[in-house]
Amino acid sequence: MEFMTGGRAEVRITLADVGKRVSVRRRTEAGEGAAAFTDAVGVLTSWDGGVLSITRRSGESVRIDETSLVAAKVVPAAPARRRGPAANARELQEVAARGWPATETERLGEWTLRASGGFTRRANSVLPIGDPGVPLDTALERITHWYGERGLPALIVVATGHTDTDERLAAELAERGWADERHTTVRTAALAPLADTGADAPPGSAGDASARVVLTRQPDAGWFALYNRTGEPTPEALKVLTGGPSVWFATVPGADGRTAAIGRLVTDGRWAGFSAIEVDPALRRQGLAILVMAALAERALQEGASAAYLQVEEDNPGAGALYERLGFTVHHRYHYRRALPGAAH
Repeated sequence: MEFMTGGRAEVRITLADVGKRVSVRRRTEAGEGAAAFTDAVGVLTSWDGGVLSITRRSGESVRIDETSLVAAKVVPAAPARRRGPAANARELQEVAARGWPATETERLGEWTLRASGGFTRRANSVLPIGDPGVPLDTALERITHWYGERGLPALIVVATGHTDTDERLAAELAERGWADERHTTVRTAALAPLADTGADAPPGSAGDASARVVLTRQPDAGWFALYNRTGEPTPEALKVLTGGPSVWFATVPGADGRTAAIGRLVTDGRWAGFSAIEVDPALRRQGLAILVMAALAERALQEGASAAYLQVEEDNPGAGALYERLGFTVHHRYHYRRALPGAAH
């Protein structure tokens, strides 16, 4: 990381650069009086009282005393990705919200409060796109009350890691004691190559099942039996899962009569959203997940889609590795902020 100008380190950021992506180097104590240096790159979300707050792509906030700065500069936004479809974070957030629709919504300015009886965080959290129309503390008070009336925790989903994401909101919520949880990556890929991956599945039981990927508009009992978030579906769960512009459910029947693998697809214009990709634990590593995704991708192509997206939690490295092999690259990240007792509203 280069900070030198004419052989001399410089701090080349000011208060006017709040909101920009910056790279800073600071002095730390290495022990026994020696000095060491650490670097941080992220959005400069505030600079108050001699303390800088920098929010990294992951949503983590770093607080730095300005007296420890050795060098700093504004850096360009992350370069355009070489693979996958072009899109900003707002477009993907809106598409994903339509593809996993809450059963109840209410507007707070441009923000959307969503509730669905507690079925998944995505359908029971605030989507904070734009301006809430009121000061943040007022918005948080109203949000906490709204969810409290429904017996639900107050959650806000915060996107990070792209040119139009919410690093400043992440930092402001952190300062108010809202805890972070469920860090997730949003990945995108071109759709057509994904549809072709079924032909590359390994031989054996997966290959034998390739012609047996059943697509339906409604999930059956076998689908729900394998879906790991619910057993017997609640009305809210069924409404969320079947909601969206055009929804399909994939099922691979197993030889013993049980369901071997499942998946869900929602097409929305050029986008195809994949979710609920699950395989019977006894049948994993046989290419069933690939076959399910290929069958769903083929259906999405027939409906006019050209780009794919999905969301995978960062504590699921196995799924992340699979999607990377299938051509999905990280577009941006998001996590949830939860109001804890004593958190500022």
